[in-house]
Amino acid sequence: MIFEKIYPASRYATPDDFYLKNQIQWILFLRVVLLTILLGISMLLQTKEHEIIIPPISYIAFFIVGTYLFTIFSALLLKILSRHRQFAYLQIVTDCLLTSCLVFFTGGSDSIFTIIYYFPIISAAILLFHRGALLLAALSTFSYGAILTAEFMMDKSTLLHLGIAPQTSFHVAMHSFSIRGLTFFLVAIFSFIISERLRRAEAELSKTSRDLDRLALLYKQIFDDIATGIITVDSQGRISSFNRSAGIITGYDAIDVLGKKIKKAFPELSITTDTLRPMTYLQKKRGEKIPVGYSWTRLNMPGDSENSRVYTMQDLSIIKKMEEKVRQAEKMAAIGEMAAGIAHEFRNPLAAISGAAQVLENDFAPESATGSLMNIIIRECDRLELTISQFLQFSKPATPEKCWLSILGIVQECTDLLNQGRKGEEPFTVRTVIPENLDCWADARQVKQIILNLMENAQNAMEQNGGTITVSASEIMDDGQEKILLQIADTGPGIAEKNINQIFDPFFTTRENGTGLGLAIVRQLVESHGGQVWAENSNKGDNGAVFSFTLPLP
Repeated sequence: MIFEKIYPASRYATPDDFYLKNQIQWILFLRVVLLTILLGISMLLQTKEHEIIIPPISYIAFFIVGTYLFTIFSALLLKILSRHRQFAYLQIVTDCLLTSCLVFFTGGSDSIFTIIYYFPIISAAILLFHRGALLLAALSTFSYGAILTAEFMMDKSTLLHLGIAPQTSFHVAMHSFSIRGLTFFLVAIFSFIISERLRRAEAELSKTSRDLDRLALLYKQIFDDIATGIITVDSQGRISSFNRSAGIITGYDAIDVLGKKIKKAFPELSITTDTLRPMTYLQKKRGEKIPVGYSWTRLNMPGDSENSRVYTMQDLSIIKKMEEKVRQAEKMAAIGEMAAGIAHEFRNPLAAISGAAQVLENDFAPESATGSLMNIIIRECDRLELTISQFLQFSKPATPEKCWLSILGIVQECTDLLNQGRKGEEPFTVRTVIPENLDCWADARQVKQIILNLMENAQNAMEQNGGTITVSASEIMDDGQEKILLQIADTGPGIAEKNINQIFDPFFTTRENGTGLGLAIVRQLVESHGGQVWAENSNKGDNGAVFSFTLPLP
C-alpha cells in the first residue's frame, strides 16, 4: 500500500492510538452528515423569491459523491494504517480544502457556507490539540485570503457567471480578511483549550476508574482468600456476603445462605455474649459440630449503621487437637520420667540377682537341673539389663558432640564388633562401598551406635539363611545443603508392607525377644544430628530391606 510506505505502521499500538482512531471515525461520520444536511437544506429552501447562490445540481451531486467516496476510502484505509496522527492531519487538511471549494463556488467570500471553516478547526483541536488547531486556523485564513485574492484578480464576467460578486474595495476585503482570520484563530484557541481540559478530565476519570477497579478487585481478593471466615449481615438480619473461608468452615456454599436470616442459618452466633472472643460449637451442613471462635461488630454502611453487622470466625478444631496433644505429651512426659526413675531403680536389685545367680551357678554342675535354672536366671537378667539400658538411653538422649569422622573407619569397627558378637553360625558377609576419604560431621559414639544397631537388625533379618550386608555411603545435595547419605542393605525377606510405617515407633517389634527400642533409638540419634532416616524394601532382583539415613555437613 502507498500510504503504508509513506506512513509505516508502528510496531505497537498505544492507548492514545486507539483513542485517536475512534475520534477520526467520528470526524469522518460527521463530515458526511454535516455536508448532507447543509447542502440538502440549502437546496430545499431555494425558491424564486429567496434565491441562494449554489452551483448547478449536477455539480453538487458530483461534489457530494466525491466527498462520500473519499470518506469511505478513508474509513477503509483507517483499518489498515497504524500511524493515525499523520492520517488525521491528512483528513483535516482535506476538509479545509473541500470547505474552500464549497465556499468559492457558492458565493466566494460572501458565501453562507463560510461558517463551515470552523468545523475543521474544531476537529483539529479534538484530534491534534493546539498544533492541529493553529495549523487549521492558519490554513483556513490562507484559504479565505486566496478566495479574496481570486475575487480581485479574476475576470469580473467569469466571477459573475459563477455567482461571485467581485471585490472592488481593498479596505473592505482587508476588513473581511481580518475579521475572518481573527475568528478562525479565536475558535482554534478556545477549541484546543476546551479539548485539552476535556482530555485531562477523561484521563483523570480513566485513571480514577482503573484505581477503583483495582481497589475493588483487591478487596474482593482479600475477602475471598483470607483464612478467616467473614459474614456480613444487612439491617434486616439477612446474610449479604459470605466469603470462601466461611464456606469451608461451615460446609455451606454462598448460594445456600445468601439472603437467609443469620439467626436461622447460624443460631449459634450470638451477639449477647460478654466475652471479647466467644467460642461456640457450630453445626456444619452435614450435622458435624466443630469448635468455632468468632466475633462481631457493627458495619458502618451509608444510610444504615445501626443494624448491619460483620462476623468473623475461625475453626478451632486444629487448635483444640493441638491442645489435646500438648496435654497428652505433658502427661506422657511425666509418665516417662517416672518410668525412667523406676527402671533406674530396677538396675540395682537386678544386678544383685544376676551376681548371686552367677555365684550359685559355680556350686552346681552345668548338666544338673539347678545349673540350667541358674543359667536361665543369668540370661534373663542380662536381657532385662539391656532393655533397661536402651529404655534409659531413649528417655534421656545425650546431646551429640560433633567432630570430623572417617566413615569407613567407623563401619570397620562396627563390622568387627558384629563378628565378635555372633551367636550362630549363619553365613553372612559385610560388603562396604565407601570412598576412603569420605568424612562426616557427627558424634562418633552415637554414629557408631546407629550403624551397629542397623547392622544387627540386618543380621537378625538374615539369621535363618544368612546373606550379605552392604554398607554404602556418598555425599549428596538435598535442599541446597550438602549431606552424607549412608545406606545399609540386607538380603533378607524384607519388611512387611503393613509394618513399614511403624518399625521406628518405640516398643514396636516383630521378634519374640526384641525390645522394640533399637530402631527408635536410631531415629532419635539421627534426628538429634539434624538428619532423616527411612526404610524401604529393595527394588533390585534380590529381596531384602534398605535402611537409609542422612547426616548434614556443616
